[in-house]
Amino acid sequence: MATPHIPKSGSRSINTVSADKVDLRFLIEHFNLKYVQDLDFFLEWQSDLPIVTPAQKSDLDVVKQGYLNLLDYPSLLESAVQVAVLGPMMFLGRFFLPPFHVRGEKSIKIENEDYEVKVTGKLDILLLRDNFWVMAIESKRSEFSLEAGRAQILSYMLADPDADRPSYGLVTSGGSFTFLKLTRGEINHYSLSRIFEVINPGNELYDVFAILKKIAAL
Repeated sequence: MATPHIPKSGSRSINTVSADKVDLRFLIEHFNLKYVQDLDFFLEWQSDLPIVTPAQKSDLDVVKQGYLNLLDYPSLLESAVQVAVLGPMMFLGRFFLPPFHVRGEKSIKIENEDYEVKVTGKLDILLLRDNFWVMAIESKRSEFSLEAGRAQILSYMLADPDADRPSYGLVTSGGSFTFLKLTRGEINHYSLSRIFEVINPGNELYDVFAILKKIAAL
C-alpha cells in the first residue's frame, strides 16, 4: 500500500487521509507509533480471566456453529459478522445493558499538527462504559487477513479522548480475533494478543469472550 502524500513543511493545507487507507508505516512516521513485543505489556488477555460458565459455553457453541454454517454461503460480509458473531457475544456479555452502551459507525478524527496530517474514519462498533471507551471493534470480511485492519483500528484507538488510560481494540473477521492495547505518550506503544481462530478444535470463542469480559471490567 502506498503511503499517502504528506505536504512539504510550511504548506498551509491539511492532508486528510481515510483511516482505511493508512498503513503501519504511516502511523509510525507521523504518530510515533511503536510495537511492543514484551508480553508483560499486555497481560490483560493472558491471565486472571473471568470464568466462562457452562451455560455461556453452550451459547458460544451455538455461535460457533452459526458461523461455520455461514462459511458455506460466501462471501461473509462485515454486517453478517456483526450480526452472527459479535452481536450474540456482546448480548451474552450484557454489554447492551447499563453501565455499558454501544455506538455504531462512530466518526473519529486524529491530527498531527507538526505534519499537518488528519486521519478520519468511522469505527464499526464502540463499546463504552459510563462514557469512557472500553473497546474499539473493527470487523472485516471473512476472507480478509486481520493484518488488513491493524493500522485502521490503531488509528481509531489513537482517537480515544482519554489519553491517560490504555485503549483497547478488537479486530475480527468473524472467524479470527485479535485484541490490541495502546498506551499514549511521546511515543505511542501498542501490542497484540495472539490470534484466536473459531475453526480450531474446541471453541476459542470461550477465550475471546473471557477477554472481552476482563477488559470491560478494568
